[in-house]
Amino acid sequence: MIFNVRGENLEVTPALREYVEKKVGKLERYFDTTPVADVNVRMQVLNNLHIIEVTIPMSRLLLRAEEKHSDMYAAIDLVIEKLERQIRKHKTKVNRKFRQEGSLKYMFKNDLEPMDGMREEILLEEEDDLQVVRKKRFNLKPMDTEEAILQMDMLGHNFFVFSNAISGDTNVVYRRKDGKYGLIEPE
Repeated sequence: MIFNVRGENLEVTPALREYVEKKVGKLERYFDTTPVADVNVRMQVLNNLHIIEVTIPMSRLLLRAEEKHSDMYAAIDLVIEKLERQIRKHKTKVNRKFRQEGSLKYMFKNDLEPMDGMREEILLEEEDDLQVVRKKRFNLKPMDTEEAILQMDMLGHNFFVFSNAISGDTNVVYRRKDGKYGLIEPE
């Protein structure tokens, strides 16, 4: 894994960088082979609140987690727990649904240690959340990105799906946590 650690309103000390690399490096135990991936870590301080965001893009799998805490080291521990839950969730889903060669199943080790009772309950609750409880159908009106943002704001939603008038592709605009907007486009 190649680490890209950067800080905003915070100096990334060698001790802090080493702690992040050590903790994130422990995630390698969940995989059969060491994943070849860039690990992007962004740490920042806002009003005495320490925020850490870890993104690990891999082939066919994206791990991303963000945590906030009054102590950066505690935030790092919390974000690692969140990433471990994501890996276990993917592993459980993959083992249940995908059995063919070349699927995500073969990325993970089969001999993961058992979870304690509380963590297992949390994982089971998260699996129950995957059930689709409502379905909507609507026509995608061709529009530009600015019009889609206006439509999203008028509806009071956090995202809006639309057909891009220029490219004809299906796009999604969304409101980010920082109040700005993002756009998702197909490749």
